[in-house]
Amino acid sequence: MTESHIVHPLEPVFSSTSRILILGTMPSPKSREYGFYYMHPQNRFWKVLPAVFNEQLKYSNADGLDAIEERKDFLLRHNIALWDVLHSCDIKGAGDSTIKNPVPNDFSLILNVAHINKIFCTGATAYKFYTKLCSIKTGIAAIYLPSTSPANQGRWPTEKLIEEYRKLLLS
Repeated sequence: MTESHIVHPLEPVFSSTSRILILGTMPSPKSREYGFYYMHPQNRFWKVLPAVFNEQLKYSNADGLDAIEERKDFLLRHNIALWDVLHSCDIKGAGDSTIKNPVPNDFSLILNVAHINKIFCTGATAYKFYTKLCSIKTGIAAIYLPSTSPANQGRWPTEKLIEEYRKLLLS
């Protein structure tokens, strides 16, 4: 697999009522293809988050516009902003471990509008890059959450992920 230079193609999801910011690293090829976050069919993000809030998404297994609108609505109803740590990087496929030349996003876009009091990073790489490249500028320390990637399934079964993501409820 060849390395590609990726500039983040997705807009952040947020509103003035957002209080929590969840950050991944960079959208996967599937997410970029579908135009929204965590859209790989085996990624468990859209199974875990609704379970934490004791909800079910009607289009939880879908990848079309209805699913995207439902997911945006879910996030905004729960005062959650969603984006990624990186604005651009060189990466092979979806492999966070292959990232080179990371450039962080400018979080002032969200922080100037919303009243974010907690930032959560999904996965070790997002947490590492946020801590190294962003936390001094934002003045908000991040809280680590395990990745919902299928590559992490052996170490983090879905039920265990749901328990970890309940930290969102304490915000």
